[in-house]
Amino acid sequence: MESSPFNNLPQDTLHQIFCHLPLRQIAAAKCVCKALRAALSSASFLHLLRSQSRSLPLLALKTSHRHVSTLLTLHSFDPAANQWLKFSLSFLPFAGLHPITSSNGLLYLWASSPQNPQKALVVCNPLTARFKTLPQLGSAWSRHGAVLAGSLSAVLVLTELAVLYYSQNGNPNFTPNWLKFSSNLPSKPRSPVLVSDFILTLCDVGSPWRSQWAMFKGRIVDTDKAMQWVRLERREWGDIFDILKRPRLVKAGSDRKVYMVGGLKSSYALQSACTTILVLRLDLDTLEWEEAGRMPLEMYRCFVESSKFKVFGGGNRVCFSAKRVGRLALWEEFGDGKNAWRWVDGVPGSGDVLSRGFVFEARLDVVL
Repeated sequence: MESSPFNNLPQDTLHQIFCHLPLRQIAAAKCVCKALRAALSSASFLHLLRSQSRSLPLLALKTSHRHVSTLLTLHSFDPAANQWLKFSLSFLPFAGLHPITSSNGLLYLWASSPQNPQKALVVCNPLTARFKTLPQLGSAWSRHGAVLAGSLSAVLVLTELAVLYYSQNGNPNFTPNWLKFSSNLPSKPRSPVLVSDFILTLCDVGSPWRSQWAMFKGRIVDTDKAMQWVRLERREWGDIFDILKRPRLVKAGSDRKVYMVGGLKSSYALQSACTTILVLRLDLDTLEWEEAGRMPLEMYRCFVESSKFKVFGGGNRVCFSAKRVGRLALWEEFGDGKNAWRWVDGVPGSGDVLSRGFVFEARLDVVL
């Protein structure tokens, strides 16, 4: 690299060249040599990228608590390039890693080490190898809590009985800590999503013999009091929650929309079989439902023999996985109102494992 023509270029010129490349190629160029790594990690170049809002939308895979990753690798799928990518997490000084969610280019993980088996919540940027450990939490939160993140200044761990809230309060000199307050939900929250400044979640309000699902909305702006939940319902919705088996919420690309996904029942019978998987879209302004997608029959046949399936995604993409399928089913909604279904092959790991995941917007310009 000492004789490379790149060394004769002014840094501003080098920045202008690389800022026109896709984020994938910029990240690869940082691995070429120390000179390029320094030039593409400088504050001026990151500021240039930030002004362009450059990101790479990916679908990242979780690891279950029973199979905590020791390979220090985050597996992600690039839908645009139809390719699997691997991000090294070896810069993290932990032995056990459990990626759980992401927001604004930052990755959140539960982590532990042989010296300290107590789980810690860690936030990092895999593209810049920078990380931060959030204030310590008990291991019970990592086993039972759902982590929601809007940014580094808004992280929540949600359970049926309590909510933990973390914030830096926008002040770098402020010493942040977890605030704990009552949740007051009727049952365990299922597939909660963070939309703007409020949470949407599903809860089972039925009996031990028959599930009955309902949607609840809670605001997070006032952390001095117990969290107040409002049940979202309308007479016009009719039996919308009764026609879906195992309904789950998925965050949409707009703060005014949310998806609800589940198996479409053939009847209202308790053990009714499903005919396909349905994607519904809720307009949060008008509270009106509409059908957004329906899995093709030839694709759904692969899910029929599985007792349950997993749903994850966001930003107008929803993924489905089931045991013994060996690949993911991907639904995508486009700006013109059209949608498409396709298979995602090459899923890392065994086909007998249910894949879980989240959306990871990879970015270089996010600084911890």
